[in-house]
Amino acid sequence: MDISNPESQARRNLLRGAATGAGAAALFGGFGFNPLIGAAMAKEAGKATRPLKAAFSNAGLQATWCAQGKQAAEYWGSLFNVEVTWFDGQLDAVKQRSAIDNMASQKWDFVAIQAFGIGTLTAPVNKMIDAGIPVIDMDTLIAPLDTINVLSLLAPNNEFMGASVTQALVNAINGDGTIVMTQGALGHTGAQGRAKGFHSVLSKFPKIQLLDEQPADWDVTKVARIWETLLTKYPKIDAAFFHNDDMALAASKVMQAKGRTETKIGGVDAMPPAIKAVQGGQMFATVRNPSCRIHGGAIIAGVSAAINGAKTGTDIPKNIVTDGPVVTKDNADGMLWMEEQFLI
Repeated sequence: MDISNPESQARRNLLRGAATGAGAAALFGGFGFNPLIGAAMAKEAGKATRPLKAAFSNAGLQATWCAQGKQAAEYWGSLFNVEVTWFDGQLDAVKQRSAIDNMASQKWDFVAIQAFGIGTLTAPVNKMIDAGIPVIDMDTLIAPLDTINVLSLLAPNNEFMGASVTQALVNAINGDGTIVMTQGALGHTGAQGRAKGFHSVLSKFPKIQLLDEQPADWDVTKVARIWETLLTKYPKIDAAFFHNDDMALAASKVMQAKGRTETKIGGVDAMPPAIKAVQGGQMFATVRNPSCRIHGGAIIAGVSAAINGAKTGTDIPKNIVTDGPVVTKDNADGMLWMEEQFLI
């Protein structure tokens, strides 16, 4: 999200003002949105008839995907009469558990959580569910869906994302050469899916040699250290797949500093800096993990549960796939615009 763009910021402020003043119907009708879509959204979910209090947590606001998600949740919250309180996971399972324990000691109309690691938050989440608080799972599993009564999971198909970017990289090097995968946190179910997708593609290309696949835990400092070593060890790396864009761009800086421009770089999330890197040729491709759709969707699902009593499986599917496209130069401009509106 380019929050430094005054025009873009002014537009968002105007939209927020419209939402709190003339209402959501005027918002969707007056700024280029299809009024039929606006009416349908209002009918299905509707702005809350009373102010709601929601608690959100994602893996860590150091990650740009998570920071954008917070902006999206607050934006959609302003449209639907929801006050959002944030509990930062700080990219640390222990710190996030402490934050969620704190969250679980309070009363909320609904909560939404992206777990840093599967199984790390089960007890406090179950405490909130047992207290009658609707819990929306975002992006990665809090626990296996058949073991926890969350309202819904809004998440992309991580295996698809890993496979699609890997396939684009493999095509770019004509199915022959060397490749590296830099993983996220191994306990993160999104990272697990992306790795599975990567290997599913790589298994079909015996002429491609996998040089390294160690995790960097979403930590850009750790990525820089890993890639300093890799570039010293290997004279040629044809392609590299990173589990998120932040790590891809951090490695790209190291490559550029060493004059290593041969590597085709692929990432995940399609954050604005990565989209611009694709446009400029510093990255080959990325795939959209729709942070705005996931966090905004959590607001709409939570309002529906809190106000209308929506139930899992009858009113809201327990598993909602939120896939976004692979982003190349051909569709980059449109993707940037959609993200500026918090739509994908």
